Amino acid sequence: MVLFDTGLDGPSLLGNMEALGVDPEVIESVVLSHEHGDHTGGLRDLLATGIHPEIYIPAAMARMVTQEQREEYTFIAVSEPVEILPGMFSTGEISGSVPEQGLVVETPDGIVVITGCAHPGIVKMVQEASEIVDGEIALVIDGFHLGGASPGHIDTIIANFHSMGVKKVTPTHCTGDQQIAQNCRSLRGGLHSRGRGNCDHHRGSCPMNRNLQL
Repeated sequence: MVLFDTGLDGPSLLGNMEALGVDPEVIESVVLSHEHGDHTGGLRDLLATGIHPEIYIPAAMARMVTQEQREEYTFIAVSEPVEILPGMFSTGEISGSVPEQGLVVETPDGIVVITGCAHPGIVKMVQEASEIVDGEIALVIDGFHLGGASPGHIDTIIANFHSMGVKKVTPTHCTGDQQIAQNCRSLRGGLHSRGRGNCDHHRGSCPMNRNLQL
Protein backbone atom coordinates (compact mmCIF):
# COMPACT_ATOMS: atom_id res chain seq x y z
CA MET A 1 0.00 0.00 0.00
CA VAL A 2 1.11 3.56 -0.76
CA LEU A 3 0.30 6.46 1.57
CA PHE A 4 0.21 9.87 -0.11
CA ASP A 5 1.00 12.60 2.42
CA THR A 6 0.60 12.23 6.18
CA GLY A 7 -1.56 15.18 7.18
CA LEU A 8 -1.01 17.77 9.86
CA ASP A 9 -0.34 15.49 12.83
CA GLY A 10 0.03 11.91 13.94
CA PRO A 11 -3.15 11.52 16.01
CA SER A 12 -5.30 12.59 13.07
CA LEU A 13 -3.48 10.31 10.65
CA LEU A 14 -3.41 7.25 12.89
CA GLY A 15 -6.98 7.87 14.06
CA ASN A 16 -8.22 7.97 10.49
CA MET A 17 -6.26 4.84 9.63
CA GLU A 18 -7.76 3.03 12.61
CA ALA A 19 -11.27 4.13 11.60
CA LEU A 20 -10.64 2.76 8.11
CA GLY A 21 -9.14 -0.46 9.41
CA VAL A 22 -5.71 0.23 7.88
CA ASP A 23 -2.79 -1.36 9.75
CA PRO A 24 0.43 0.69 9.44
CA GLU A 25 2.27 -2.56 8.68
CA VAL A 26 0.68 -2.75 5.21
CA ILE A 27 2.21 0.58 4.13
CA GLU A 28 5.11 -0.16 1.78
CA SER A 29 5.73 3.37 0.60
CA VAL A 30 5.02 6.92 1.72
CA VAL A 31 4.94 9.68 -0.90
CA LEU A 32 5.26 13.24 0.41
CA SER A 33 3.97 15.77 -2.09
CA HIS A 34 5.89 18.75 -0.72
CA GLU A 35 7.51 20.18 2.36
CA HIS A 36 4.65 21.96 4.12
CA GLY A 37 3.85 20.71 7.59
CA ASP A 38 0.18 20.04 6.92
CA HIS A 39 1.32 17.33 4.48
CA THR A 40 4.26 15.90 6.44
CA GLY A 41 3.20 16.38 10.08
CA GLY A 42 1.99 12.83 10.68
CA LEU A 43 5.16 11.11 9.45
CA ARG A 44 6.95 10.95 12.80
CA ASP A 45 4.08 9.22 14.60
CA LEU A 46 3.56 6.88 11.65
CA LEU A 47 7.19 5.76 11.72
CA ALA A 48 7.00 5.46 15.51
CA THR A 49 4.69 2.47 14.96
CA GLY A 50 7.83 0.60 13.88
CA ILE A 51 7.34 0.49 10.14
CA HIS A 52 10.14 1.24 7.67
CA PRO A 53 8.52 2.15 4.35
CA GLU A 54 10.33 3.71 1.43
CA ILE A 55 9.76 7.47 1.66
CA TYR A 56 9.59 9.34 -1.64
CA ILE A 57 10.28 13.06 -1.39
CA PRO A 58 10.77 15.80 -3.98
CA ALA A 59 14.48 16.39 -4.51
CA ALA A 60 14.13 19.87 -3.02
CA MET A 61 13.19 18.28 0.31
CA ALA A 62 16.45 16.32 0.58
CA ARG A 63 18.01 19.20 2.52
CA MET A 64 15.44 18.63 5.28
CA VAL A 65 16.53 15.05 5.98
CA THR A 66 19.20 14.65 8.63
CA GLN A 67 22.02 12.13 8.41
CA GLU A 68 20.54 10.25 11.35
CA GLN A 69 17.22 9.98 9.55
CA ARG A 70 18.96 8.74 6.40
CA GLU A 71 20.68 6.02 8.37
CA GLU A 72 17.44 4.76 9.89
CA TYR A 73 14.99 5.14 7.00
CA THR A 74 15.03 4.82 3.22
CA PHE A 75 14.50 8.21 1.60
CA ILE A 76 14.22 8.43 -2.17
CA ALA A 77 14.70 11.96 -3.54
CA VAL A 78 12.68 12.22 -6.73
CA SER A 79 13.64 14.49 -9.61
CA GLU A 80 12.20 12.63 -12.60
CA PRO A 81 9.04 10.50 -12.91
CA VAL A 82 9.43 7.12 -11.24
CA GLU A 83 7.22 4.03 -10.91
CA ILE A 84 6.43 3.38 -7.26
CA LEU A 85 4.24 0.32 -7.76
CA PRO A 86 3.05 -1.26 -11.01
CA GLY A 87 0.67 1.26 -12.56
CA MET A 88 1.46 3.99 -10.01
CA PHE A 89 3.96 6.74 -10.71
CA SER A 90 5.37 9.86 -9.13
CA THR A 91 5.26 12.82 -11.50
CA GLY A 92 8.78 13.64 -10.41
CA GLU A 93 9.55 16.99 -8.87
CA ILE A 94 7.66 19.78 -10.63
CA SER A 95 9.14 23.24 -10.20
CA GLY A 96 7.09 26.10 -8.84
CA SER A 97 6.74 28.43 -5.87
CA VAL A 98 7.03 25.24 -3.83
CA PRO A 99 8.47 22.21 -5.66
CA GLU A 100 5.97 19.36 -5.57
CA GLN A 101 5.32 15.85 -6.80
CA GLY A 102 1.97 14.23 -7.52
CA LEU A 103 0.77 10.69 -8.15
CA VAL A 104 -0.40 9.24 -11.44
CA VAL A 105 -2.45 6.05 -11.15
CA GLU A 106 -3.57 3.83 -14.00
CA THR A 107 -7.12 2.51 -13.52
CA PRO A 108 -9.58 0.65 -15.77
CA ASP A 109 -11.45 3.95 -16.21
CA GLY A 110 -8.38 5.98 -17.16
CA ILE A 111 -5.66 7.98 -15.42
CA VAL A 112 -6.16 9.43 -11.94
CA VAL A 113 -3.98 12.41 -11.01
CA ILE A 114 -3.55 13.10 -7.27
CA THR A 115 -2.03 16.37 -6.06
CA GLY A 116 -1.10 17.72 -2.65
CA CYS A 117 -1.60 21.48 -3.06
CA ALA A 118 -0.60 21.93 -6.72
CA HIS A 119 1.72 24.82 -5.82
CA PRO A 120 3.38 24.63 -9.27
CA GLY A 121 -0.08 25.08 -10.84
CA ILE A 122 -2.81 22.50 -11.25
CA VAL A 123 -2.77 22.68 -15.06
CA LYS A 124 1.02 22.28 -15.15
CA MET A 125 0.82 19.24 -12.87
CA VAL A 126 -1.90 17.58 -14.95
CA GLN A 127 0.06 18.26 -18.14
CA GLU A 128 3.17 16.68 -16.63
CA ALA A 129 1.15 13.69 -15.46
CA SER A 130 -0.39 13.16 -18.90
CA GLU A 131 3.09 12.78 -20.40
CA ILE A 132 3.95 9.88 -18.11
CA VAL A 133 1.09 7.49 -18.93
CA ASP A 134 -0.98 7.23 -22.09
CA GLY A 135 -4.75 7.36 -21.77
CA GLU A 136 -7.56 9.76 -20.98
CA ILE A 137 -7.58 11.56 -17.65
CA ALA A 138 -10.50 10.14 -15.71
CA LEU A 139 -10.06 12.18 -12.52
CA VAL A 140 -7.98 14.97 -10.99
CA ILE A 141 -8.28 15.05 -7.21
CA ASP A 142 -7.11 16.96 -4.13
CA GLY A 143 -5.76 20.46 -3.56
CA PHE A 144 -5.75 22.90 -6.50
CA HIS A 145 -4.44 25.89 -4.48
CA LEU A 146 -6.92 28.35 -5.96
CA GLY A 147 -8.19 30.17 -2.87
CA GLY A 148 -8.57 33.82 -3.88
CA ALA A 149 -8.21 33.12 -7.60
CA SER A 150 -10.36 35.30 -9.87
CA PRO A 151 -13.30 33.88 -11.83
CA GLY A 152 -11.39 34.57 -15.04
CA HIS A 153 -8.44 32.53 -13.83
CA ILE A 154 -10.73 29.64 -12.89
CA ASP A 155 -12.38 29.81 -16.34
CA THR A 156 -8.95 29.47 -17.93
CA ILE A 157 -8.14 26.43 -15.82
CA ILE A 158 -11.49 24.83 -16.67
CA ALA A 159 -10.88 25.48 -20.37
CA ASN A 160 -7.49 23.78 -20.03
CA PHE A 161 -9.10 20.82 -18.29
CA HIS A 162 -11.56 20.49 -21.17
CA SER A 163 -8.79 20.72 -23.77
CA MET A 164 -6.83 17.99 -21.99
CA GLY A 165 -9.90 15.75 -21.88
CA VAL A 166 -10.24 15.71 -18.08
CA LYS A 167 -13.46 13.86 -17.28
CA LYS A 168 -13.93 14.61 -13.58
CA VAL A 169 -12.30 16.70 -10.87
CA THR A 170 -12.55 16.52 -7.09
CA PRO A 171 -11.02 19.72 -5.69
CA THR A 172 -10.43 19.71 -1.93
CA HIS A 173 -8.16 21.12 0.77
CA CYS A 174 -6.81 24.51 -0.37
CA THR A 175 -8.92 24.99 -3.50
CA GLY A 176 -11.41 27.48 -1.99
CA ASP A 177 -15.20 27.27 -1.63
CA GLN A 178 -16.01 29.83 -4.32
CA GLN A 179 -13.53 28.23 -6.69
CA ILE A 180 -15.07 24.79 -6.12
CA ALA A 181 -18.53 26.23 -6.79
CA GLN A 182 -17.33 27.78 -10.06
CA ASN A 183 -15.80 24.47 -11.11
CA CYS A 184 -19.13 22.80 -10.33
CA ARG A 185 -21.14 25.26 -12.42
CA SER A 186 -18.75 24.98 -15.35
CA LEU A 187 -18.08 21.25 -15.34
CA ARG A 188 -21.62 20.28 -14.36
CA GLY A 189 -21.65 16.52 -13.84
CA GLY A 190 -17.89 16.32 -13.99
CA LEU A 191 -17.19 17.59 -10.49
CA HIS A 192 -17.32 15.83 -7.15
CA SER A 193 -16.73 17.97 -4.08
CA ARG A 194 -15.20 16.27 -1.04
CA GLY A 195 -13.87 17.70 2.17
CA ARG A 196 -13.37 21.37 2.93
CA GLY A 197 -12.90 23.72 0.05
CA ASN A 198 -11.64 26.55 2.21
CA CYS A 199 -8.38 26.51 4.10
CA ASP A 200 -8.67 26.38 7.87
CA HIS A 201 -5.97 27.96 10.03
CA HIS A 202 -3.47 25.11 9.72
CA ARG A 203 -4.11 24.17 6.12
CA GLY A 204 -4.30 27.71 4.78
CA SER A 205 -1.11 28.87 6.43
CA CYS A 206 0.97 26.04 4.87
CA PRO A 207 3.33 25.71 7.87
CA MET A 208 6.97 25.30 6.95
CA ASN A 209 9.43 22.82 8.46
CA ARG A 210 13.19 23.26 8.58
CA ASN A 211 13.62 19.51 8.98
CA LEU A 212 11.31 16.53 8.74
CA GLN A 213 9.91 15.99 12.21
CA LEU A 214 10.84 12.35 12.97
